[in-house]
Amino acid sequence: MTEPDVGTHANRAPAEPVGGKDAGGRDTRHHRDVQGGAARAAVFGVSDGVVSNVGLILGVAGADPAPGVVRLAGLAGLVAGAISMAAGEYNSMRVQTELLQRELELERTELRRNPEYETAELAEVYESRGMAPEQAQALAETVMRDPDVALETHAREELGVDPEQLGSPLGAAASSFASFSFGALVPLVPWFVTSGMAATLASLVLAVALAVAVGGAIGHFTGRRPLRTVARQVLFTVVPAALTYAIGAFVGAGVG
Repeated sequence: MTEPDVGTHANRAPAEPVGGKDAGGRDTRHHRDVQGGAARAAVFGVSDGVVSNVGLILGVAGADPAPGVVRLAGLAGLVAGAISMAAGEYNSMRVQTELLQRELELERTELRRNPEYETAELAEVYESRGMAPEQAQALAETVMRDPDVALETHAREELGVDPEQLGSPLGAAASSFASFSFGALVPLVPWFVTSGMAATLASLVLAVALAVAVGGAIGHFTGRRPLRTVARQVLFTVVPAALTYAIGAFVGAGVG
């Protein structure tokens, strides 16, 4: 997972200021909040769940074992994958949150020690966005009068984050666990009601249907063409499944 840039002030990209307004007073709150870890974890969890488990299920099914073996493999893949995804998401979000909290503490210290410098720095940001120098200085001084507002504004401008919305590691982990489990369960369901080629084809059909839904959702939220994201998601689902099935069939035939 890509971590945010929490380097020096010189390397930090300006973000929207506090209150949902840009330097020109335009409302920016119509943008989607894409920082939350839970939503991102849910999307990737479902995708990873269906892709990894349909590949595992079809790989085992290709060897033509007893249906119970396929069910066991699918359940093992679901449980192991969900735990791994949740643990990885928790650790990643935890590190990210701790890094941002450290940067916020450094920023709080700078605001207390060098208020004049921080005021001038904020005024420069507003000037770079088209404000007149006098207006930029007045706005920066107004923001700096309240320590909480000053910290939130500098965090947005310099770190590109909202101090109140750093993300929840537990929320991201829970979302990742649940979504991966759902994605991994879908291609496994047919093996509880049927077996053989019927179950194999049903697993593939259900996995493709879920891939279409996930691709469509990604296209909707990212504003990209749904057909492209759907095609990409289906491709990433079908190709691994076909490869693992072929490998399973080859290995199964060799063992037999």
